[in-house]
Amino acid sequence: MTFRYIGSKARVVEAIMRCVGAPDGGRFVDAFCGTGAVAIAASRAGWPVHVNDHLQSASLTAFARLTSREKAPFRHFGGYEGALEALNKAPERQGFIWREYSPASGRHCGITRLYFTEPNACRIDGIRSAIRTWSDEGRLQSREQALLIADLMGAANKVANTAGTYGCFLSRWQRQSEEALVLEPRELPERLPPSTMEVGDVRGVECRSEDTVYLDPPYTKRQYAAYYHILETIALGDEPEVEGVCGIRPWRHIASDYCYRTRAVRALTDLVAALPARRILLSYSTDGHVPLDLLVEAMECSGRVSLHHLGEIGRYRPNQAASAGAAAVGEVLIAVDRPAASSKAAA
Repeated sequence: MTFRYIGSKARVVEAIMRCVGAPDGGRFVDAFCGTGAVAIAASRAGWPVHVNDHLQSASLTAFARLTSREKAPFRHFGGYEGALEALNKAPERQGFIWREYSPASGRHCGITRLYFTEPNACRIDGIRSAIRTWSDEGRLQSREQALLIADLMGAANKVANTAGTYGCFLSRWQRQSEEALVLEPRELPERLPPSTMEVGDVRGVECRSEDTVYLDPPYTKRQYAAYYHILETIALGDEPEVEGVCGIRPWRHIASDYCYRTRAVRALTDLVAALPARRILLSYSTDGHVPLDLLVEAMECSGRVSLHHLGEIGRYRPNQAASAGAAAVGEVLIAVDRPAASSKAAA
């Protein structure tokens, strides 16, 4: 993966999977899937997986990691590698990313944004346009389209002139930012268990009584929709009205209650109570703004609760100064078991 994703569970995923256990007849539902670190581990363990996130960019990234060659044959291009080769030859285009997130923005809106060099921004616009055209022409299955968009986001992230997220850009070009954007093939397994994807509010996630639901909500004030706004624009392929020095797209309509100290406990309690799944696993961190004992007490209203300490990971470090002062944080998994969970579908 090329993403430095806030709160990524990549470093504790093995410990999480020891708690998840073997497939038991239901699906593994990753309801705040992020980049899919836990979802792909569950898939490789044999679980059918369903991913959801309120960001299109996150759901697509996770879903791409659950894709096999069997599910994405790219018959119109002679295979996956052939599709990437064709996209790397796509004509450059002076489109939205070039206009808003390269130095061309200075000529367009009077604010010079250094997220991407002009050639790389034109490459992003050209490739995204080609993917849309292929889809409109019926040359791509929906799963193939998702995989290619995820590959484009990964390639863009490699050359982005940022400290890891898109909340701001760096004032000087970094060496990797001046390299040419190229789509590179990922390793696709021949086969994986079934997987599905949705994008939406976690309170409406598709869930059944036999499922195991994994929840990894935000646990600090950082709003992911603002921190990863450019990736969301690439994923959606739209042209929103952006504002400010950093050109952030509108995001407050999907602001997460879990990022607010005063709302998080009630939001999590209501969410867990409403899910019909017989088993719910909630990741949390000692870095979070909700005290762990308060959260555990709230979860006890929904079932039998057990606590699993997964170890420590480094706090998110956007730059060298933050790295020098950042301490490790503890990762915890709260398991809520409800053998007699309701079979009512989640609303």
